[in-house]
Amino acid sequence: MQSNSFPVYRKLAAWGVHIFTASGMVTGFMALLAVSQGHFREAMLWLAACQFIDGFDGTLARWVNVEAVLPNMSGKMIDAVVDFANYALIPAYFIYAAGLMASPLNELAAALILVVSALYYGKDGMISEDYYFVGFPVLWNLVAFYLFFVLDLSSTANFVVIVILCILHFVPLKVAYPSRAKSMRWLTFSLAFLWLLLSAAILWIYPETNRMLNGGLLLLLAGFGALTIKDSLK
Repeated sequence: MQSNSFPVYRKLAAWGVHIFTASGMVTGFMALLAVSQGHFREAMLWLAACQFIDGFDGTLARWVNVEAVLPNMSGKMIDAVVDFANYALIPAYFIYAAGLMASPLNELAAALILVVSALYYGKDGMISEDYYFVGFPVLWNLVAFYLFFVLDLSSTANFVVIVILCILHFVPLKVAYPSRAKSMRWLTFSLAFLWLLLSAAILWIYPETNRMLNGGLLLLLAGFGALTIKDSLK
């Protein structure tokens, strides 16, 4: 079926999905502004809005069948541009601006995040056929969240964490893709949902901290790590 044979409402719906995806650049820009003003909780909330958009745009695209309706528009390319900004560029600035490391480690960490993330996006098979991220995915927003709101590590330890995760980009681990997981789908989804609840609670009480909430998020991180090891050994 040719694209020009689709009714107008189908084309408008498809354009609406692309605009929804592209709106992630706006929420990302708001996060950037918040970081520049030292409003780190607000910045993380904007980054959460970015992740919300990213979590639903693919489902909407498949529902509307945007590839068939608008064959000359690449939703995947729009998504890649938005994702790099929101999962690599802005989180790198967040980590830098938050002063989690002393100079020159701060600048070096930001450079590593950006260069390695760009290389990761360039490799084939970033997502496997059975819908796993291959290697540590470009989710530096989550790294920024843990380092700033959950953990209390030294400058050197923060840098070591970032270096290890940069290396793991290129280790063929199978990391769960929660919204499209096939293996142990309900467990993966439940862990992700619980993670969202605890993360929201931590942001709500900030700048206060709660050891139980922090401990819960670390346990959930360990749970995702165990699932990654299990799936990678299959």
